[in-house]
Amino acid sequence: QVQLVQSGGGLVQAGGSLRLACAASGVIFSIIPMGWYRQAPGKQRELVASITRGGSTTYADSVKGRFTISRDNAKILVYLQMNSLKPEDTAVYYCNLCPSSSGTPGPYWGQGTQVTVSQ
Repeated sequence: QVQLVQSGGGLVQAGGSLRLACAASGVIFSIIPMGWYRQAPGKQRELVASITRGGSTTYADSVKGRFTISRDNAKILVYLQMNSLKPEDTAVYYCNLCPSSSGTPGPYWGQGTQVTVSQ
């Protein structure tokens, strides 16, 4: 059974940093691409960052240079380091298993983590 369990997130002031983590089980993690999505109130869920099994990364234009996605195959974890946070980054963040190269999400989601950035 595939499970994605998220940790991290919370409330931070603008300019601050947070790190999200997502632990996967039930899959051969090292060969699976992973992604982070977010959904703000009243908006559609959007791809924030993704990482291939080889470690190649892609980012939404809005987070380039501020967010970093990484993975630790030995620990079966994927991370999202978020720096220089802005109020517009406020959203529920979800990790996702096996997003496509075009950004279409895969079938498995983490439980979601609230990130709130105050002025």
